[in-house]
Amino acid sequence: MNMNDLPVVCTLTPETMATRRAELLPGLVERAEEVEHLPDGLRLRFPASAEILAAISTTIAAERLCCRFLRFEVTVEPDAGPIHVSLRGPEGTRDFLTALLS
Repeated sequence: MNMNDLPVVCTLTPETMATRRAELLPGLVERAEEVEHLPDGLRLRFPASAEILAAISTTIAAERLCCRFLRFEVTVEPDAGPIHVSLRGPEGTRDFLTALLS
């Protein structure tokens, strides 16, 4: 099965999502300095810090279980540059993420 075969849905219940919101993607996006819309998702920019990098790792570990269609790409720029996280997936991913984060 490839990424395009996975449905663009979150498997968390609304109640679980509400209680874990700060720990999941919405909480992480609130900490982003910039959110860029991509054709197939979003790209987030964060300041360089060990705390942010740990939060990104924790969020990805949780999100990949409930949003199996997402592809996460983390780029840590050299010389204390910013951290970028790309969230991509099949058609409909950008709309799903935009709705989730609004």
